[in-house]
Amino acid sequence: MISKSLLPWVKRCLFLLALLPLSRLFWLGFTDQLGANPVEFVEHSTGTWALVILLLTLTVTPLHRVPGWGWLVTLRRMLGLFMCFYASLHVLAYIWLDHWFEWSAIIQDIAKHPYVLVGFLAFICTIPLAVTSTDGMMRRLGKRWKTLHSLVYLIAILAVLHYLWLVKQDISQPLGYTLILAGLLFFRLHRKLKNKI
Repeated sequence: MISKSLLPWVKRCLFLLALLPLSRLFWLGFTDQLGANPVEFVEHSTGTWALVILLLTLTVTPLHRVPGWGWLVTLRRMLGLFMCFYASLHVLAYIWLDHWFEWSAIIQDIAKHPYVLVGFLAFICTIPLAVTSTDGMMRRLGKRWKTLHSLVYLIAILAVLHYLWLVKQDISQPLGYTLILAGLLFFRLHRKLKNKI
């Protein structure tokens, strides 16, 4: 159990930890260690961390039911916003560094590769969640807020599909994320069905 006086410090630590992947990218770029294809490295790194943080966000619900772990719910909003932050960097790297804002080439790429389309759909779905993440929006939307934020499950499914279709050879890592997501969704489905009985 964490006392209320410690929660602000926990949030500060989480904030700093969530910035570590970005700090690492800056350091690797500064020291010329981004590999033979720096753009691809940046895209994959930001995309992977967006997915990891998304799965951590979904993990909060089952974990906060452990006695004494209820305080984890207070971290969910920050995790969700960092997920959106890294997803935005991922899309920005694709649009800017990979295609230099050549929208015709981007549209052709979306039409040619389903994984790009799925990735864009996942990102677009994150925008309303980030915009409505404030306490004020929660009050304004009322019950609709919870319905809107159930989009997170669709986002997670699309993000995992995006990663699975993107990888052409070793799918062990995206498959691992898929199994984690399947477990988290099964937990929610089982709990929902149990409550109806």
